[in-house]
Amino acid sequence: MDNNFNPDKQHTLGGNINISGTGLHTGVLVDMTLKPANPGFGIQFQRTDLPEQPIIKADCDLVTDTSRGTTLQVGEAKVSTVEHILAALVGMGVDNVLIELNGPEIPIIDGSSQPFVELIEAIGVIEQDAAKAWYSLDENIFLYDEKKRVEMVAMPAVDYQITTLIDFNSPVLGTQHAGLKTIKDFKTEIAPCRTFCFLHELEMLLEHDLIKGGDINNAIVVVDKPVTNEEMGRLAKAFKRDRIEVKSEGYLNNLELRFPNEPARHKLLDVVGDLALIGYPIKARIIANRPGHSTNVDFARKIKQYIKKNKHVKDVPVYDPTLPPVFNLQKIEKSLPHRFPFLLVDKIVELTDKHIIGIKNVTFNEWFFQGHFPQNPVMPGVLQIEALAQTGGILCINSMPEGEYDTYFLKIDNCKFKQKVVPGDTMILKMEFAGPIRRGICEMKGTVYVNGRVATEADLVAQVVRRS
Repeated sequence: MDNNFNPDKQHTLGGNINISGTGLHTGVLVDMTLKPANPGFGIQFQRTDLPEQPIIKADCDLVTDTSRGTTLQVGEAKVSTVEHILAALVGMGVDNVLIELNGPEIPIIDGSSQPFVELIEAIGVIEQDAAKAWYSLDENIFLYDEKKRVEMVAMPAVDYQITTLIDFNSPVLGTQHAGLKTIKDFKTEIAPCRTFCFLHELEMLLEHDLIKGGDINNAIVVVDKPVTNEEMGRLAKAFKRDRIEVKSEGYLNNLELRFPNEPARHKLLDVVGDLALIGYPIKARIIANRPGHSTNVDFARKIKQYIKKNKHVKDVPVYDPTLPPVFNLQKIEKSLPHRFPFLLVDKIVELTDKHIIGIKNVTFNEWFFQGHFPQNPVMPGVLQIEALAQTGGILCINSMPEGEYDTYFLKIDNCKFKQKVVPGDTMILKMEFAGPIRRGICEMKGTVYVNGRVATEADLVAQVVRRS
């Protein structure tokens, strides 16, 4: 990321990227193409080799297997080992991309994110004309797995920071930790770090025919017990080598480590990739003790649920009563035919071609409180919807050519009442177009906010008719 990179805007690729390589576990040669995508598209995979060419979203709710990497699945269509490409995209600030592939697994290349990062850098990252909505946490989110001895916590922060700690009870690896203070450092500090496994795991995987695409160059193999010549011979055969040896540091004839704590840094890379499956960009400080794919994905689900539950808080319009309204009551009366006791909007405080925000101050003197309910005044839900409809009516009329119009509501869907509205409350009424007006038909999403929370929401459809 260069200094001109604006993290508050969405980004896509500057062009197509083609990559071919073997999947680590399936051994299948796969051609993969990364393509630019529109704002809001997110990261999606497409299996071009299957009938219907199914699309699989990068979403933690679609994870079906985490035994040797992270696998996404829709129906019969799978994409496995997605974590390294996802980490590269997050690390380079790419929000919207379609990843086409003609096989079931992402190419492993060298077992790190670096090859992907280099290709992304070469093609360029393009800023899009759309804001990027970051989600901040208001509280700590914990995940604790006693059986796996895994602890993860996400804490409120102004940036996205990650610390990982690993302890495999191994004399070779020891206890290691790695940190990422800002995602800008991902390219240099984390992307080059390769996946690793232990020799005893490797033997088990070979026995079960599980690493058909394995090569001495795409994983660090940790040897933490004596190995016989017979075992060495078997491994040499499996990897199609004349001979294999253990270097003195306890790594199988492996190349130099890129960092002394490369395994801990790779675990951090996996956390970045797996947490991309939350589907929302987050600002948080993550501390992960002994993380693995299954707990990373569980943690992603937990954070996603928290965001979905609290998402509306982020969208609450800010109402400043000291500012002059866009429409005062007199102007509202010129637009709408409603009068006492049925005019339920006091003023309009915001109006664009896409949305409108109105205000209704609820007082104890409202006519409907006499009967709804004595000693327990609660504003009827249908009147909250009516207040939204009137606000939406102004939005629709304002979008039409010159002339006088009335709006008639045709349909109300997905209506939910989440908290009651009582005397003393200020209702913030927001209506947004869900699409362009066609033949006078307006589709809108309506939300009532009270005390910084969603009180009511519904999808409304209206028809705008010119007065004769």
